[in-house]
Amino acid sequence: MTRRALVVRGGWEGHSPRETTDLFIPFLRAEGFEVRVEEDVEVYADAATMAATDLVLQCVTMAQISGDALGGLRAAVEAGTGLAGWHGGIADSFRASSDYLQLVGGQFASHPGKPVAERAGGAADNFVPHTIELTDLGREHEITRGLDDVELVTEQYWVLHDDLIDVLATTTHPARDDQPWHRPVMSPAVWTRQWGAGRVFVATPGHAPDVLAEPTVRTIVERGLLWASRTV
Repeated sequence: MTRRALVVRGGWEGHSPRETTDLFIPFLRAEGFEVRVEEDVEVYADAATMAATDLVLQCVTMAQISGDALGGLRAAVEAGTGLAGWHGGIADSFRASSDYLQLVGGQFASHPGKPVAERAGGAADNFVPHTIELTDLGREHEITRGLDDVELVTEQYWVLHDDLIDVLATTTHPARDDQPWHRPVMSPAVWTRQWGAGRVFVATPGHAPDVLAEPTVRTIVERGLLWASRTV
């Protein structure tokens, strides 16, 4: 039986929603998915489409969503449709919607950048060296099993979250003299979530195509997409 993936992309263009999702569409097709691409989140309000969808790959940073569309997404995930994505495309979507934040379980708060003295002006001021470290659960989970910690130089997400998520990897923001926090702060970097009969997968790395092309990050995302896909 053919599985169906719905790729929903848009929002802030700084996260390259078309280029990044295009990296994974061939993978989904190779895994036997029929892929439909939409650039309007209102597709979520189409109950028939959502009921027939096994996986939603969402890359929509910020943006707005109607009550009908959000209700459709929540209902579909609760009934078994998987929801997956990376970076701001899933962890910084629909900031004004508490119901969306509850569904996903974590929300981007900040990406602390370089010390002021090291900034040259431009996006790279937000790129800092950091490690994505697997948790004990991550070393056993099918998404991340057999992988190593990964060193990145890109945005390091500080995430607000709840304890219904299963954290597969973390990243730690160091205490710095130029910042107002006074001890290291650990944030989830890769997590899963069970919501009704559905599964949610989130990876915070993914600011640009080059980050998603990093072999370990790409493997985590590919495995996460398969894991999230409908199981019932």
